[in-house]
Amino acid sequence: MARDTINDLQALLAVARERSFTRAAIKLGVSQSALSHTVRGLEAQLGLRLLTRTTRSVAPTPAGERLLTSIAPLLDEIDTALAALGEFREKPGGTIRITTGEHAAQAVLWPALERLLPEYPDIRVELDINNGLTDIVAGRFDAGVRLGEQVAKDMVATRIAPDARMAVVGAPSYFTGRKRPRIPQDLTAHECLNLRMQSGGLHAWEFEKGGRELKVRVEGRVVVNSTLMALEASIAGYGLAYVLEDRVRAHLADGRLIRVLADWCPPFSGYHLYYPSRRQPTPAFVLLLDALRYRG
Repeated sequence: MARDTINDLQALLAVARERSFTRAAIKLGVSQSALSHTVRGLEAQLGLRLLTRTTRSVAPTPAGERLLTSIAPLLDEIDTALAALGEFREKPGGTIRITTGEHAAQAVLWPALERLLPEYPDIRVELDINNGLTDIVAGRFDAGVRLGEQVAKDMVATRIAPDARMAVVGAPSYFTGRKRPRIPQDLTAHECLNLRMQSGGLHAWEFEKGGRELKVRVEGRVVVNSTLMALEASIAGYGLAYVLEDRVRAHLADGRLIRVLADWCPPFSGYHLYYPSRRQPTPAFVLLLDALRYRG
């Protein structure tokens, strides 16, 4: 197969995965017009329409879907094989793409990268900060970081952090004149800071005690899509926040926040780095994995 055809197929795959010529062009480092010309040329060569274009979206046609289903694994294998050649470098190099939530990036990934990157200048890292559950295969990520309970069973997972706990917290000023909740159901009488998920729904607050599990749909005047913003609003006295315990440990110690319902928040599996079992890790990825591995 001609090299130009392989490049054209990679361009088509990028557009299909991004569902956008603009985003795909940015990812590939080319102009949008050049990318559109490449895809149209491939369609002309095959005599088939491969993408359906509207003013709002781009999606594969049935012919395009069949082609992409066949070639995507092959192109991914080519990329993996080329990346694996890094073992012949004097020092490992290449790009590692990881999708992760905001908190994991700050608390776990970045401290490890600060130790690793100065020693290996040929390693590049791209972090996709995304609190949703991303398909790392479709997104062509080398790995993802999520809580242990969120990792799919068909993935290779390595623990990179200790067990975690949630915490319900509020400022001393918020509790002035209010009774502190003793059981999760009491939250219905409180101002709570709701978290809007990437799916569009609101995050239910989950509790467990004595084998009894509860999910509480809380109400409040403030809705955010960032736990950091929820924490700031809670410190300012606007309501109760439901956040990871390690985010508020310092605030609890200095009295800026008060914790409630601690006995309803048991530990659960902490952050894991995960990747497809069929993917052969590159030398650079192995180094990162070793730097992140939890040894507690």
